Amino acid sequence: MNPRLGLLQPYPFEKLRALYADVVPPASLRPVSLSIGEPKHATPAFIEDAIRQNLSGLSGYPPTKGSPALRAAIAGWLERRYGLPAIDPDTQVLPVLGSREALFAFAQVVIDGARQPRVLCPNPFYQIYEGAALLAGARPTFVNADPARNFGCDWASVSPAEWGETRLVYVCSPGNPAGNVMDLDEWKYLFEQADKYGFIIASDECYSEIYLDEAEPPLGALEAAHRLGRGDFHNIVVFSSLSKRSNVPGMRSGFVAGDARLLARFLLYRTYHGSAMSDVVSAASIAAWNDEEHVRENRRMYREKFDAVLPILQEAMDIQRPQASFYLWPRTPIDDAEFTRGLLAQENVTALPGSYLAREVPAGNPGANRVRLALVAPLDECVEAAHRLARYARSLPTSRIA
Repeated sequence: MNPRLGLLQPYPFEKLRALYADVVPPASLRPVSLSIGEPKHATPAFIEDAIRQNLSGLSGYPPTKGSPALRAAIAGWLERRYGLPAIDPDTQVLPVLGSREALFAFAQVVIDGARQPRVLCPNPFYQIYEGAALLAGARPTFVNADPARNFGCDWASVSPAEWGETRLVYVCSPGNPAGNVMDLDEWKYLFEQADKYGFIIASDECYSEIYLDEAEPPLGALEAAHRLGRGDFHNIVVFSSLSKRSNVPGMRSGFVAGDARLLARFLLYRTYHGSAMSDVVSAASIAAWNDEEHVRENRRMYREKFDAVLPILQEAMDIQRPQASFYLWPRTPIDDAEFTRGLLAQENVTALPGSYLAREVPAGNPGANRVRLALVAPLDECVEAAHRLARYARSLPTSRIA
């Protein structure tokens, strides 16, 4: 067996199941789940139609590189969304089976495990980053999110020695769990360090299309690179997905784009890895990337939830409106695991303890005394859950508005 498997930590939802093992929620209250970030809005009918109309695609093996039509659709979307000059669909775009598998596989390509380099990750973070680093033979190093920076990472806290040992940096913007968006100055600093020390930037942008202000779409890594005169995207790759954007998490469709040199090596790896998108899913993905109306409607529904839920919660908890994503990241008046367990026992609402999404570092666990709330349930359930959350927070002996 691969001894590195023993380095992997339980996934947050395994910890959550253990936390809830002996909790009996009140049967008089319907359960409401805010713990898992799985989109629940209906899949657009035109995407389902595209699947039905292209079932003949099941009869052949799909190309690892993806169809030319799909790569062209993705390149076109990148150009429209981020104001980019022509993206080469042949060398700068690679379809993948959702961003999760690609974020993991990419580390296996760019990490030389014999040298045991560092992989920098935000903290809190998506646990795939850590697992990918460990199984590639690297040392994950965590950079804490800073509330004073709108939960952005304090990249300046990384020492020159640590930068010098770094091969890969995972970033997530919009962030999970706080919904923060990296600005141009932050990207500039990170690009400068990449130039100086030679590491690769892997930008996880799966929440890029769930934002709350239509006039301010989140800045992406490729857009930032273009604005800063880095047109070849040297050592920069972005990962995106239709799961949240188009409410098709079960379709497992996304892409990697950026540095053509890195994508060529990644394609070689994937040829052996056997990760190829079905022509059926490819056809549906083309339809999805070419349509924005359903994405605007999706954002409208999330905005409606935030507008309804936040006034209720702000009367009882320390909580703020995020820039993007469908999460809330409130502070808890007591230990976050204790808060989450009591919330289920008293109000039949599930949430995810913030400490489960982060690692303990010398500066502490940046997820401690916070919970992640995913506003993926229908509007009425989110509103009901907000009332229960507020009621529960007020019932606590140490409850306060910070």
